[in-house]
Amino acid sequence: MIKAGQIDQGMFLLEKGEPYLVAEREFVNPGKGSAFVRLKLKHVVSGSVLKPTYKTQDTVEECIVEDHDCQYLYSDGENYHFMDASTYEQFEIPAAGGMEDKGLFMKDGETYRVVFWEGKPIDIKIPYKIVYEVTEAEDAVKGDTVTGATKVVKVETGLSVKVPIFIKQGERIMVNTETREYVERVNN
Repeated sequence: MIKAGQIDQGMFLLEKGEPYLVAEREFVNPGKGSAFVRLKLKHVVSGSVLKPTYKTQDTVEECIVEDHDCQYLYSDGENYHFMDASTYEQFEIPAAGGMEDKGLFMKDGETYRVVFWEGKPIDIKIPYKIVYEVTEAEDAVKGDTVTGATKVVKVETGLSVKVPIFIKQGERIMVNTETREYVERVNN
């Protein structure tokens, strides 16, 4: 049990015996009355959302989870297949239930942190920034140099990203995985 005032974004809580990820947290300190915390909780299996409000002194049950380094092997369309880096045990995580977008950020053979609750994988932690190779990009048109001109390219995982017009196919770019935005071009 932890105090609601100590809850942070990214933590896991138990609500009605089910694991929820704290997707958003807002601390409110009104002029009158006691401070409170407004949360947006996302169910890790079904993807459903709860929006509870707690006084900062209320206690909430924290979900005890474990993180393991796991190698992403491949996706068969319905499941993501992983191998635990320490035990070499292979397992799969269903792509449905809020995990559909994670496949757009994962590269085959790369290692990611997988969150386990009661021995079952419930979440995949994607790094904040990842470098991808551009696989599809149209050439820039001469004279199309309006300040801030952009185009949409596809990267190796199938993710579409809006980039400056000077980015070409085969180049490597860094992408912010939370906002899906171009960060910078990376030299090979």
